[in-house]
Amino acid sequence: MFNKISLTRFLYVDHGGVVRGKAAATDRLAERVESGIGHTRAMMAMSMVDELAPVEGMGPVGEVRIKPDTSTFVRLPYAPGAAAMLADQVNPDGSAWDGCARSFLKQAIAELAAEGYELQASFEPEFTLGRHEGASLLPIDESLCYSATGFHLAHDYTIDLVDALHQQGLEVEHYYPELGHGQQEVPIRHASALRAADNHVLLRETARAVAIRHGLWASFAAKPLPEQAGNGAHLHASLWAGGSNAFADAAGRYGLSAVGYHFLAGVLAHLPGLVALTCGTVNSYRRLAPQMWSGAFACYGPDNREAAVRICSPIGSLGSVNLELKPIDSTGNPYLALGAFIYAGLDGIRRSLSPGEPVLVDPAVLDQPERDRLSVVRLPASLRAALDALEADSLLMSALGPLRSTAYLAVKRSEVEHFRVNDLEYECRRHWLTF
Repeated sequence: MFNKISLTRFLYVDHGGVVRGKAAATDRLAERVESGIGHTRAMMAMSMVDELAPVEGMGPVGEVRIKPDTSTFVRLPYAPGAAAMLADQVNPDGSAWDGCARSFLKQAIAELAAEGYELQASFEPEFTLGRHEGASLLPIDESLCYSATGFHLAHDYTIDLVDALHQQGLEVEHYYPELGHGQQEVPIRHASALRAADNHVLLRETARAVAIRHGLWASFAAKPLPEQAGNGAHLHASLWAGGSNAFADAAGRYGLSAVGYHFLAGVLAHLPGLVALTCGTVNSYRRLAPQMWSGAFACYGPDNREAAVRICSPIGSLGSVNLELKPIDSTGNPYLALGAFIYAGLDGIRRSLSPGEPVLVDPAVLDQPERDRLSVVRLPASLRAALDALEADSLLMSALGPLRSTAYLAVKRSEVEHFRVNDLEYECRRHWLTF
């Protein structure tokens, strides 16, 4: 397995949404797989600009171990001699640490399994491909949405990207040049929830690394170029039980089952706080606006791409019915985002919530009385407002736990303050360099 591998990276995602890690040399890899690599707890209180937020239990005192999941081992085709594994952060005695994001998703999966369900999920990430010149990101093209010209101009990069993803076991569903200049989209086939989040991390790193080897730069920032379309990472999800899609019901409205509607209702009920996790940066809220196809209103509808949650028409068979969450991008921690999404939907199932009536038009064109009648509300317009909504959501805060929720709020509020005193150009540059 480790032939010609010199270093294996143990990767995790912090509360700032940044992929970080350490690497073990092959001669000591077996030992490090068993023990993990020592790591300061403080790193989970580090923001996306490497400022340490004051969080009790995440300071200079205390140790965790970055312990890899060996089932995620992949050779990195874009980094000869290197491999990677996705990792949990655990206490020195090997027990789960309550500051670990990946463990939070595992916890949510276990609670869902106790109700008899498994979540299948996939992300549809968009990113901007360009050239890093001085302080600027210059998109590789000015082609139109889905245009053949866009395919031509990004062809060599895209073929290498798809090949690198396949070598890591990621099955590419589609590829297309998107609306923004230099914007690309590469959805990966659905998988179980933990694997879907792991895949998203691998895709982000692969897209960026392959770009660098081509002399390019790939950014998953939500709005790296203020005048261009934003980059989302739409989440598709369905529940499965006994080998069947629990969301599918031929007799249900739009083919969605009662369980599906309860789950959908739970997501809508918690969405104002949930977006603090799914749209995790200051820059995210430049994308999350009406008539940006980002789902800025808490509502749902069949194939309504301006609603926050879309009931997707089945493709090929009824069993492919799924829900699409629109207000999500790649700057959030995928383990926290997907875990909180599960908890929100599970709450809807447990309480048999109803999502109300579907919205069959762009919610931005409805007048206020009609929005009130349909219970359509505007989602938070800033990270600050989303964090306030998250703190007020007792279910999500309880699910995250005291340490994790405190750290997340502290890190993100420090980012709000950091970017408050800087201009738009600085904000966009820091985000496209980081994500």
